Amino acid sequence: MSDSKPVPGGNEVLVEFDEGIAWVYINRPDKRNAMSVGLAHEMNAVLDALEMDDRARVIVLSGKGDAFSAGMDLKDFFRATDDVSDIERHRAYRANRAWQWRTLMHYAKPTIAMVNGWCFGGAFTPLICCDLAITDEAATFGLSEINWGIIPGGVVSKALSTLMGDREALYYVMTGEKFDGRRAKELGLVNESVPAAKLRERTRELALVLAEKNPTVLRQARMAYKYARYMDWETSAEYLTAKADQTTFVDSEKGREKGMTQFLDEKTFKPGLGNYKRD
Repeated sequence: MSDSKPVPGGNEVLVEFDEGIAWVYINRPDKRNAMSVGLAHEMNAVLDALEMDDRARVIVLSGKGDAFSAGMDLKDFFRATDDVSDIERHRAYRANRAWQWRTLMHYAKPTIAMVNGWCFGGAFTPLICCDLAITDEAATFGLSEINWGIIPGGVVSKALSTLMGDREALYYVMTGEKFDGRRAKELGLVNESVPAAKLRERTRELALVLAEKNPTVLRQARMAYKYARYMDWETSAEYLTAKADQTTFVDSEKGREKGMTQFLDEKTFKPGLGNYKRD
């Protein structure tokens, strides 16, 4: 880490700080960053700490080495929970679910998945539950569970259904066929597919854009979208109106007032060309 302030992790999860960005790496490169029970507990502690850390305005999730993540570690997760009590197994599953989707979906800060190589099976869940995603165009994606005689584990099928059409999702679930980063972009799994040499640069560029936004309004905008997509039109109309009022009330930066003043009165701000001037 680039700062002396301690953050949990340091074993299976590494954190680096860079101009408001917290780069969070799954650190099991010898296993292609396959996810274990230990990783789940460490990642939960790291994400919990970063949520309250002022050095982290944006979270980028990636993997050390040549993989984002090869999915669940069949030995260190599934075999490790075969011969334990039901309570221990439940706790392991709960820890894994916590960081992969419960936390990432509703995290207080914006999240970007940077897919730097292999992305298989269970790795689709944190990928999809991050707000945005950038991939190496040559990265390898796959849902190979069918070839192991099992179905996609955890909530992978649910996660897929939020971004992909049924025909596309079922094709890869049923065939186990691999695809690359370019195809991931076509399928809507990622925002952009770029050459490997530009992956970190482009991800950092996007993260810095987010880091400059009003953090309260950015959080409220993300949550408003995520909740409204499950509502009907009338319910969402009421919810979003209330959410807009709530945002104005809780925003200590008073962004709406500043933006309106700079745009309407001072003529110093054009919304389509950047942010209002923040203090």
